[in-house]
Amino acid sequence: MKRLKAASLMTAIKTPYTDKGEVCLKTYDFLIEQQISAGVDGIIVGGTTGEGHLLSWEEHLMLIAHCVNNFGDKLIIVGNTGSNNTREAIKATENGFAIGMDAALQINPYYGRTSIKGVSEHFKRVLEIGPAFIYNVPGRTGQDLTPEIIEPLSTHKNFIGVKECSGNDRIAYYEKRGIACWSGNDDECYVGRHVHGSHGVISVASNIIPGFMRQLMDKDNVEESAKLNDNLQGLMKWLFCEPNPIAINTAMIMTDAVPNNFRLPYIALTKEQRKVGFELLKAIETKDLVGDSLSLLEDSDFNYCI
Repeated sequence: MKRLKAASLMTAIKTPYTDKGEVCLKTYDFLIEQQISAGVDGIIVGGTTGEGHLLSWEEHLMLIAHCVNNFGDKLIIVGNTGSNNTREAIKATENGFAIGMDAALQINPYYGRTSIKGVSEHFKRVLEIGPAFIYNVPGRTGQDLTPEIIEPLSTHKNFIGVKECSGNDRIAYYEKRGIACWSGNDDECYVGRHVHGSHGVISVASNIIPGFMRQLMDKDNVEESAKLNDNLQGLMKWLFCEPNPIAINTAMIMTDAVPNNFRLPYIALTKEQRKVGFELLKAIETKDLVGDSLSLLEDSDFNYCI
């Protein structure tokens, strides 16, 4: 638990695909090696950015096992084994721990929403299995995990903390009460860490600028990092100009970090949107980006799979 709480930078790692729409493990390993080189503490496997909702459970659990076997000695491996369905979440979480993941990421039931008491019971059942981060993202689930829900859960032995997307005021509230929080919003994570006392960030942007995100979370050279944070605000906001992971997928294709394949229903940003991102990425030295080059690309350069 101490090691998990000490992780200040975790990347919600992207899942790349072949031109046939299968998971591309060769590229996946390359992406993870880039994270290790930048000093990232851990990865979330099959999270929102990793398109866990588009993966079969066989693919999802395969990726967790692959990461444990190949990178478990270098990174904290967190499996996104949450589900709208408590029974399914329990089974996936049991399987994830059986194959060696360090912790789970658990979300509240979405679409088939339930009562506050139902949400609490859902989390109690999955927390019994092993250490877990609770993920609060009301924009996706339609239901805010308020302190009324989180504070009682925080006493559970397997509760690590909250990935909190509702802002720094909530993070500050929890941290003052000894409840660990990781920002789920890249553009707020620097202030969350250095002003409001967050434990760190679970990041989308670190897929493409892991070294910069490492710098933002470190407590050395805070003044220099503040300038970096200001300079990165445009890119961080652009990465959420459409629902995540559309922009990060597009950006990593533009930098040639991953094959040019989307798994539907995600499609690339428009050319006008790409032009904005191109200028933001061009302002960053190639050595600080994941990928070897930068291209605007044409609409026809993207491939869509199922």
